[in-house]
Amino acid sequence: MDGPFSKDIQDQISYPLTTALLGIPGVQTIRSTSMFGMSFIYIIFKDNVEFYWSRSRILEKLNSLPSGTLPIGVQPSLGPDATALGQIYWYTLEGRDPKTGKPNGGWDPAELKTIQDFYVKYSLSTAEGVSEVASVGGFVKEYQVDLNPDALKAYNVSVMDVMNAVKQSNLDIGAETIELNNVEYIIRGLGYVKSLNDLELSVVAVRNNVPVRIKDVAHVSFGPATRRGGLDKAGSEAVGAVVVARYGSNPTEVINNVKDKIKEIEAGLPQKTLPDGTVSKVTVVPFYDRTGLIKETIGTLESALSHEILISIIVIIVLVMNLRASLLSLVCYQSVY
Repeated sequence: MDGPFSKDIQDQISYPLTTALLGIPGVQTIRSTSMFGMSFIYIIFKDNVEFYWSRSRILEKLNSLPSGTLPIGVQPSLGPDATALGQIYWYTLEGRDPKTGKPNGGWDPAELKTIQDFYVKYSLSTAEGVSEVASVGGFVKEYQVDLNPDALKAYNVSVMDVMNAVKQSNLDIGAETIELNNVEYIIRGLGYVKSLNDLELSVVAVRNNVPVRIKDVAHVSFGPATRRGGLDKAGSEAVGAVVVARYGSNPTEVINNVKDKIKEIEAGLPQKTLPDGTVSKVTVVPFYDRTGLIKETIGTLESALSHEILISIIVIIVLVMNLRASLLSLVCYQSVY
């Protein structure tokens, strides 16, 4: 099923963008990947091209694309200013007992996704050195309208009529001002949808002086948005994110900044009382932290250098039988490395 759709993405998005980006100075090659609903374009520059200079050239080219290059509604965006090794910290959001720290659930994936996207993500993005906090897993909560074909036919209402009614019912509008008793009043129309009932009572059309509402021709409910992936942890659905470090930053410092920011926001994470009387609080739980790998790598390097220094001292003592010369070599060795 993905085949024809992938070809449409390739023909209408990937190919036009790839050919338009070929003229960027310093480009060595361009590679693209197309799949259902997504197009990825990788631009590889020559080694002597500065990182942020190349990003500026790409943005200039994207902003100057001729009209009609891409289909209506398609907006290309640049990836984070990070390298392929920038994923330094992964975490999940879980419901845990605030006293014992043990998992006790109580939160569905849609709730955790909302907390992640509108609170945790923005908070961690402010940590020094963080390029992006990319959410993974969960479900995006939506207002979903399931049409009844028989009702549409009975009321002589089209699908486009329902779509326009939904669109127009979720708007705040202004009607300028009105003056009464030397006082100027600003007139506003508050129309944002705040509940299912607000959407159900939206008028689609009028038949014989009787309004036809959305609830007359469709069923309105909350539901998850369609997604193309998920996050699995120990065989179960999970909600979390990956923290990406900015190009040129110190990964250890960035991780420490993220951990400090997590401690700051812990008090503001929501909690609820479960039916059994226990309290479940949303908690940030790390499951990949590069700190251990960094420390092991540095330890291996220090160990190797220490061994090399010791061997150099022994060799010099054996060859020249002079301790002072060996210590001088040690000082020179350390100054080099």
